[in-house]
Amino acid sequence: MKTISRRTFLKSSAAAGVSLSWLDASFTFAPFSRVLGANDDIRLAVVGVGSSVKIGGKGKADIRDFRKVPGVRVVALCDVDRAHLDPEVEQFKKRNETVEPYVDVRKLLENKNIDAVSITTPNHWHALVSIWACQAGKDVFVQKPASHNIFEGRKMVEAARTHRRIVQCTSGSRSNAGIRQALEYARQDGLGRILHVHGVNYKPRTSIGRVNGPQPIPKTIDYDLWSGPAPVVPLKREYLHYDWHWDWLYGNGDLGNMGIHYLDGCRMAVGLDRLPRHAISIGGRFGYADDGQTPNTQLVFLDYEPPVIFEVRGLPKDKSFLRNPWDKNAKATMDFYRGIQIGVVVHCENGYVANDKAFDRDGKLIREFQKGEANLNANFIQAMRSRRVSDLQADILQGHLSASLIHMANISHRIGKATPGTEIRERISGHKELLNAFQRFQEHLSANGIDLEKTLIQLGPMLTMDSDTERFVGEFSREANELVSRPYRAPFVVPAKV
Repeated sequence: MKTISRRTFLKSSAAAGVSLSWLDASFTFAPFSRVLGANDDIRLAVVGVGSSVKIGGKGKADIRDFRKVPGVRVVALCDVDRAHLDPEVEQFKKRNETVEPYVDVRKLLENKNIDAVSITTPNHWHALVSIWACQAGKDVFVQKPASHNIFEGRKMVEAARTHRRIVQCTSGSRSNAGIRQALEYARQDGLGRILHVHGVNYKPRTSIGRVNGPQPIPKTIDYDLWSGPAPVVPLKREYLHYDWHWDWLYGNGDLGNMGIHYLDGCRMAVGLDRLPRHAISIGGRFGYADDGQTPNTQLVFLDYEPPVIFEVRGLPKDKSFLRNPWDKNAKATMDFYRGIQIGVVVHCENGYVANDKAFDRDGKLIREFQKGEANLNANFIQAMRSRRVSDLQADILQGHLSASLIHMANISHRIGKATPGTEIRERISGHKELLNAFQRFQEHLSANGIDLEKTLIQLGPMLTMDSDTERFVGEFSREANELVSRPYRAPFVVPAKV
């Protein structure tokens, strides 16, 4: 594998027009198959209701949140694990509410008495359920990240526009009113020209453990359906649910789990509806040896104008966290930017914006923006009734573009090679802010007892993206484009024509 040259790295980002701009959100859709009045109930299904032993279930949250929206009835639930599905169905019975249970989402989508679906499946199922739902004439509320790969995200946008569906993809940055206002303030030169945008995701995560061989599949799970578009392979991690996030077959690492919220915020600060010209990743899985494949410490550079630097840190400051149970240490902190551990910092000529606050160059608070969370569930229902894509806080096009930042960075990581830290410093020495971030990266590892002299770090190549085609070009493009999509397993194939 070749490594990046400084000449390639220092190329400036070329502004690229998006030839797919006809897939915008500036129009009103026709009504869906049945005529809705202002007082008619919207009938919604939740696909993926599973609870997680570690953090609780997002499907449970969507059931709860949509039930609170006036004029919405949750009428169907779907999950491939009966151990998750049956208890939720029982909760509806206790409330004397009727709900239809499904194990196979294809059967659910045949139900013409469902108007919309909320998708809380693992990432590798997001695109296919969304596309099938659009084809079935149903609107879609899909969790982040929008897609498992770049190809899938574009097909989701095409399906939404072709079938004239309302499709919302959630993101923490778009639901927070204060952050939205602060980013707009920075974008409108409130503190002078933006110099660079810095996203941070400092969230300690423990090891997922290591198994000695294939693990038994719980009898309550239809594992063929759970695998879906991915190959059916032996289970080689202790916990089937949730820990799929750290397996490339199904998840996108912490960059795609928590990081997507703030990468989306970084792109909001930049204000461009296209992909960056270049992307590079520096990272690895440090501090423990387990069955996880994705980085737990990662540094990403995205060549927008202004540029974006994003940091993921999955270790605590010292080793003590690694020896203790998750629930006792979930609030472990790492001070940065006045205590911000997750969020977006926009560095400007005359100060900086950190999440929902603005500071001058000396760090003095000069403005705090309105707090409050937008209810994305209610916003989705509002857009369903208006049939205006422009009413959505987080249209699928935005979800696709932001998820693609994850994919670009992870592709760079996956085709990179293990490199000494001294060599990495030399290769990025032409970029001051990235070099500073790498210094923090190394300090973080050192604080956790990682021997920087003996530990190699995965250095990805600087990839070049053609935003018009959403394909990589130039050096390393052959290897990178192999990961733009994935091999699909029939009949769970994301189609080229949606």
